[in-house]
Amino acid sequence: MKSDISYTTEEIAKLLKISKLTVYDLIKKGALPAYRVGKQMRIDAVDLEAYKARAKGRQTVSAHPETSEPSFATPSSLASSASRSLVITGQDVSLDLLAKYMEKSSPAIRPLRSFVGSLDSLISLYKGEADIVSTHLLDGDTGQYNIPFVRKLLIGYSCVVVNLLSRSAGLYVQRGNPWKIRDWSGLGLPGLRIVNREKGSGARVLLDEQLRMHGISGRQLIGYEQEETNHMSVAGKVASGEADVGVGIEKAALLVGGIDFIPLVRERYDLVMLKNQDNLPWIEQVMSILQSEAFRSELQNMQGYDTSITGQVLYET
Repeated sequence: MKSDISYTTEEIAKLLKISKLTVYDLIKKGALPAYRVGKQMRIDAVDLEAYKARAKGRQTVSAHPETSEPSFATPSSLASSASRSLVITGQDVSLDLLAKYMEKSSPAIRPLRSFVGSLDSLISLYKGEADIVSTHLLDGDTGQYNIPFVRKLLIGYSCVVVNLLSRSAGLYVQRGNPWKIRDWSGLGLPGLRIVNREKGSGARVLLDEQLRMHGISGRQLIGYEQEETNHMSVAGKVASGEADVGVGIEKAALLVGGIDFIPLVRERYDLVMLKNQDNLPWIEQVMSILQSEAFRSELQNMQGYDTSITGQVLYET
């Protein structure tokens, strides 16, 4: 029966031919009812059909009785929700922990997870499609993480950057390090096979910045165009022997096993939130969670994380 069918956000995005972030935006505005099954958001087929019917209705232009100007319904006027949905972007498991704490501390908040890279996360924040974005973008010229990108991309916005955690990033190599790679310059070795991350991810930016600073062209690397969408997949390709090296975080190497990890940078994994009157109450709640002993203790129990500056405001406008 049609009423028994439900879809994931990815399936809705394909059916409507829109981005997944746009689907989250519709859910956040209450235009597309959704519910959680485990970590996954689901949308019933009947609710999708109702949304499409309303969308078709908005295509019909009706004149306003007083102004004779076209009048259109807006998504927020079509549906309302008792709880406030907040889209959290990023792929790290620490964000799932944050979402859990947010749900526990306030039933009026409904966290929605969007698994996109660091650069795309900042762009989605700029476009109003996300609320709490995670980022770990290295600016090679300054050696700073995240803040140079926030300054460039969020011009004119009032925002706050707060640390979630720090972690070790570097290179995955096969067990025993047969290529004897010691640092970034080793990526220039002829014949070396690499597995890459998708454009816009923090690991991809880290790699490209290091290649630029070491005078190595990505085009000379075998497999540079081969992209994976998370650290675990990159580590897995190296572990299986399909690649000789990949860029990622230490935690994935520990989980995958069968590979060696060469730590090269200590990267900062920060949260960025826009400040306005509507957001201030839940921003205070997020800050309270990050600075709580319970959250930091649980985060520390996840191997590979440094919580020494967790909850510290690093930049604010």
